[in-house]
Amino acid sequence: MEYHNKEVKAAEVALKKLFADSEDKRAILRSPELAALFDRLKMLPAGKARADFGREVNALKQELEQMVREAAQPKAEVSAIDVTAPFDANTPADSRPSLLPMEGGSQHPVTQELKVILDIFSRMGFTAVESREIDDDYHMFTSLNFPPDHPARDEYDTFTTDEGLLAPAHTSIMQNRFLKAHKKDLAKGQAISAVVPGRVFRNEDLDARHEHTFYQLEGIYVDKGINAGHLIATLKTFLEEYYGQSLEVKTQPFYFPFTEPSFEFALSCPFCAKKGCQVCSYTGWIELLGCGMIHPNVLKEAGIDAQTYTGFAWGMGIERLVMMKYGIEDVRLFESANLKFLRQFS
Repeated sequence: MEYHNKEVKAAEVALKKLFADSEDKRAILRSPELAALFDRLKMLPAGKARADFGREVNALKQELEQMVREAAQPKAEVSAIDVTAPFDANTPADSRPSLLPMEGGSQHPVTQELKVILDIFSRMGFTAVESREIDDDYHMFTSLNFPPDHPARDEYDTFTTDEGLLAPAHTSIMQNRFLKAHKKDLAKGQAISAVVPGRVFRNEDLDARHEHTFYQLEGIYVDKGINAGHLIATLKTFLEEYYGQSLEVKTQPFYFPFTEPSFEFALSCPFCAKKGCQVCSYTGWIELLGCGMIHPNVLKEAGIDAQTYTGFAWGMGIERLVMMKYGIEDVRLFESANLKFLRQFS
């Protein structure tokens, strides 16, 4: 609208500039400039001049109210963008920003050693299956013979989301899935065998031997006539290949809900040949991993006849294997992004 009164016209210019500069658009309706116009209207004598002034002041207020309503309307929807992407996929090659050259980086030591580990197990006939970094209570506990409210759940204290999902505390979350997916192989006379690498998360007090985030390798093997001797022989063969030397191994009873019987698995210290050193706390032995025969309830939950088939499983920390191989004293170095440490493996 075009305003003819000089006072109203001047106020229009000032108010619209204030509206454009203000983050709170509704504040314009409470502005002193607009209030001054209504105060001025009260002071004018009755007559045509007052009526014309009042008409323009009300028109200006209505215009400002319309501007406020339009500003409150949601903007048109636009497609989402990936703010972490260095450039759009359709950006021409000559217009893309320059990135750091790949030659300046290197693989993390865990990645390097995981390739070695998986190569050994591949040659032993195991299939590698990647784990998950978020999962549900069923695969974390129920499918692995952890009844609700069982105290053993406390040992796997982990991080949870508001929706009740879990950051896995072990790569055993894949065991039920893999057993169900491959149980048909047993009827064909083929064993179920897999290793499952993945990152796991636990609520830990951090020190040189404990970290809240680390990598674990789950192992599964199921067939007819499988016993604990097969388990020990499998792990011993892997460890001797990985460390490149003959090793003695031993087991002692332990408890895991998903295996029965369960064992702690130890090997002779590869650094001192059982003579005793700082790495093995002068015992000559290093406790390395947990393992055991897969509990019949776990097999039944996957739809496998526990009277016909048996199997074994284990879980080992990948960082612990690497620490022993290279004499690394602090597990926290793996997650520290310490370039001095990482460049030793580049």
